[in-house]
Amino acid sequence: MKLLTGNDLATGDVVWWTGRDWSRHVEDAVDVGAQGEAILQAEEGARRVNVPYLIDAAATPDGPRPAHIKDRIRALGPTVRPDLTLKPADPDAGAWVI
Repeated sequence: MKLLTGNDLATGDVVWWTGRDWSRHVEDAVDVGAQGEAILQAEEGARRVNVPYLIDAAATPDGPRPAHIKDRIRALGPTVRPDLTLKPADPDAGAWVI
């Protein structure tokens, strides 16, 4: 199966083509098959997503599973945990507080 993915213009989030619009959940993605290139060009021309591209995937009981590890990682969502970010600098310590 072929999936269409890209990044949301407003937020930069990874998005997946659902057949009508874009979703942040790979489980909502549909097989675009032979129409993938035409959909890609139309969506890129409409400026709804940034750099859309086609990927290979396999159908599973839990939804589509991207074939390439890079795309599987993208499908998992943000990898930066807000609870692990650095706290603002402590001016008295002269260093970052973790």
